[in-house]
Amino acid sequence: MNREISTNSAYDQGAPRDRGWVDPAWAVGLLLSAVILLTVNLGSLPLRDWDEGIVAQIAREMVRSPGEALLWLYPKELSGNPYFNKPPLIHWLVALSYRVGGMSEWTSRLPGAVLTALSVPVVYGIGREVFFRRSPAVLAALVYLTSLPVIRNGRLAMLDGAVLCWFTLMMWFVLRSRRDLRWGLGIGISFGLICLTKGMLGVLLGAIALGFLAWDTPRVLASRYLWGGFFLGCVPVALWYGAQIQHYGQLFIETHLLDQSLKRISDQVSNNRGAIWFYGLDILKNGVPWVLFLPAGFRYAWEHRNLGWAKLVLVWAGVYFLVISVMQTKLPWYSLPLYPAFALVVGAQINRLWTPLLADLRHDRAIPQARIWATWFTVLAIAAWGLWAFYTFSPQAEVDLQLIFATLAFTLTVTAILILRHDTQFVAVLIWGMYLTLLTFVMSDNWVWELQEAYPVKPVAAMIRQYTPQKQVIYTSYPYNRPSLNFYSDRQVVPVSKAEIQKHWREGVHPYFLVEPDWLKTLPQKEQQVLGTKQGWALVARRHPSG
Repeated sequence: MNREISTNSAYDQGAPRDRGWVDPAWAVGLLLSAVILLTVNLGSLPLRDWDEGIVAQIAREMVRSPGEALLWLYPKELSGNPYFNKPPLIHWLVALSYRVGGMSEWTSRLPGAVLTALSVPVVYGIGREVFFRRSPAVLAALVYLTSLPVIRNGRLAMLDGAVLCWFTLMMWFVLRSRRDLRWGLGIGISFGLICLTKGMLGVLLGAIALGFLAWDTPRVLASRYLWGGFFLGCVPVALWYGAQIQHYGQLFIETHLLDQSLKRISDQVSNNRGAIWFYGLDILKNGVPWVLFLPAGFRYAWEHRNLGWAKLVLVWAGVYFLVISVMQTKLPWYSLPLYPAFALVVGAQINRLWTPLLADLRHDRAIPQARIWATWFTVLAIAAWGLWAFYTFSPQAEVDLQLIFATLAFTLTVTAILILRHDTQFVAVLIWGMYLTLLTFVMSDNWVWELQEAYPVKPVAAMIRQYTPQKQVIYTSYPYNRPSLNFYSDRQVVPVSKAEIQKHWREGVHPYFLVEPDWLKTLPQKEQQVLGTKQGWALVARRHPSG
C-alpha cells in the first residue's frame, strides 16, 4: 500500500470503506459530469473528414440494407468496395444509433461519447483499487475528466473513445483480479472488445495489462479465470477475422492485417508522419495544465516503484509511450490511452501537495516548492490572457474564443495566487475552472477546429445531391479525398488531376465535375453546363451532343 498517500489525508479520515454508498455516489456524480461535457452541443457541427466521415458512411450502408445481414458482417464503403480498415464494433453501434434516432451528427457521435463518459467513473474505480484511499482516486478521475484530448476526441464519431472505455475497464478488471481471481474473466472480454474496435491495438494494450501483472502479481497469470476470459474474448474476434479471411482471402490479410495494421509501425500510412518526439510535444501542448504535474509525479512514482500504483503507471505509460513514439505513422489521437495513466500520476502528485495542508490545520503548513508551481501557473496565465487579448482586440475577434480564454486565464491566475498563499482551495479552483473552460469550449463552434481547414461540405453536398443522380461519381479538382463530403452528398467525390479531368471530359458518357471556377476555362465552353456554385466551387456537367 502507498503509505504516504493512504495515511496523510485528513479528508479520508472518518470515511471508512464500509460506507458503501460513497463510492457509487462518486461514480454517479462523475458519470453525470462527464455526460454533460461529452454530449452538450454534440450535433451542432458537421462531421469532420476521415474518421467521422468514414464511420458514418459505413454505418449508413449497414442501415440501408436491413435485410442483408451479411453487410453487417462484411461492411462495405459507399463505392461498394469492402471496408478493410478497422473491425466493425463501433460501426455497428453507430448503425444501431441511426436505427433508433435517425441519421444525424448527434446520433453519429453519441455511441463514442457515451463510452468515453463511462470511462470516467472507471478511472475512479482504478484509483480506488491502487490508492486504497478516496482523495487521490477522486483527484485522478477529475483530472481525467478535465483533460482536453479526452473530452474533445471522445465527442467525435471515432473509435478512440470506445478504446478508452474498454482499456480502462480491462485495467480495472486487472486490479480487481488481484483480490479475487474471478474478475480475471473481465480482462479477456475487455481485450476482445478492444480487438473488435481497433484490431491489433488490442495486442499492445493486452500486453501492457499482462506486463503489469507479471511485475506486480504474477500468481494471477496462472489463473484459469484469466485465460478463460481471454478465450471468451477471443472467440468473437476469431470468428470475425476467420469470416473475413474465408470470404476475401489474401486480399483481407494484405489490406487489413498488413497495410492498415502492421505497416503503421514500419511505414508512414497516408503520409501521417512525425519525429520521435511528436507525442511528447503533443502532450505538452494539449495536456495543459495537468502536464505541469507530470515530471514530479513520475519521479515520485519511480521512487515508489515497489508500490502497486507506481508499477501500474510506469508500465502503462512507459510501454505505450515508447511504442507509439517509435511507430512511423503518427496521429494525435494515438496518444489517448496514455491519459488515464497520466491522470493517476497527476492525482497522486496533487494529493501530495494538498494533503499536508489538510493533515493539521492548526499549524502553518506549506506547499512544497510553492514558488516554482506558482511561477509555472503564472506563465500559463499570462499566455492565456495574451490569447484572450488577441481574440478581443484583433480583427479576428471571436466572442466564443474570448470567453474560453478568459475562463482559462482567470482559473490559472487564481490558482497561482492560492498556491503562493498555501491555500488548499487551489485544487478545487483549478479543477472547477478547467471544467467550466471545457464546458465553454464544447458549447462553442470551435471544438471541431479541423472544419476550418477546408471549405464547408454541407452546402456543396446539398448542391451535388440536387443536381446529380444517385450513385453518380463526381470528379473534383480538390487535391484530397473528403469522406465527409461523400457522406453528406451520398456520392463518390473523387479527387483527380487536371489531365484526368480533361480525359474524363472527353471519354465519359455523362461526367460531372466539382471544380474551382477558374478551371472552367480549361474545358470546352460550348459543352459546359454549370449546374450550380457553392462556397467557391462549381458543379459542371458536359452537355449531351443533342443538347
